[in-house]
Amino acid sequence: MKYVTIHGIPVPAVGLGTWQLKGEICIAAVEHALSIGYRHIDTAQVYDNEREVGRALRTGRVDRDKIFLTTKIAPANFARNNIITSTHQSLKRLGTEYVNLLLLHWPSRAIALEETLGALLELKQSGQVRHIGLSNFSASEVEQASRYAPIFCNQVEYHPYLAQPELLAQAREMNYMLTAYCPLALGKVLQDDHLLAIGKAHGKSVAQTALRWLIQQDNVIAIPKAGSAEHRCDNLAIFDFALSETEMQNIHAIHRRKRVVIAEMLGWEH
Repeated sequence: MKYVTIHGIPVPAVGLGTWQLKGEICIAAVEHALSIGYRHIDTAQVYDNEREVGRALRTGRVDRDKIFLTTKIAPANFARNNIITSTHQSLKRLGTEYVNLLLLHWPSRAIALEETLGALLELKQSGQVRHIGLSNFSASEVEQASRYAPIFCNQVEYHPYLAQPELLAQAREMNYMLTAYCPLALGKVLQDDHLLAIGKAHGKSVAQTALRWLIQQDNVIAIPKAGSAEHRCDNLAIFDFALSETEMQNIHAIHRRKRVVIAEMLGWEH
């Protein structure tokens, strides 16, 4: 496992995203992921699987302090009292005294950022939250948020078909972690001829090539969802090769401004 160090904290470069994983399937996925070496698990209040993730953490035979656990606050809970209450509920469902990273899931104009981030700082000071971050925030929104709290992470859609140059530059300048969700564009990159050719040269799949491209960038980690044991294993098998600078640039060049996740379509689920 490669680690990315942010604010002096090492974070596993590949985590398990649990969006759309439910019930026993979610429990089995997290348990298996931990058994093969995953140490970063990502969930959210609106995924409706925090309880299952928590159960898997308790039965996965990995010490809690070895796991980097992320969850996200739903926009409906951004008022100060709702932040505190809903985080306590998340901790209870997860069966843990703290989360390593707590994110604001989507920007919201309903509640002032100063109030929302002030509540997150209270949770951080109490030890229930180790680090504070954002998800789906633009560069200007990250800059605004940073006036009220230290920003550890911005989790966004990022894959070969959707470049994030502004956020990537900002992440490096401000030293925050850029977490790529949907790193395979919900499977849309898997038949890409450019990625197929580059992967073939290394004896790797398109998925492994795309993930390697992401984590080979400074300040970037990836959290692919993997419903099958085979895919979870494959997603970890990316630390035994490296892409050349030319290959990295060739992948950057296939950017299509193609978003596959739209908040309105998903009911705020990612």
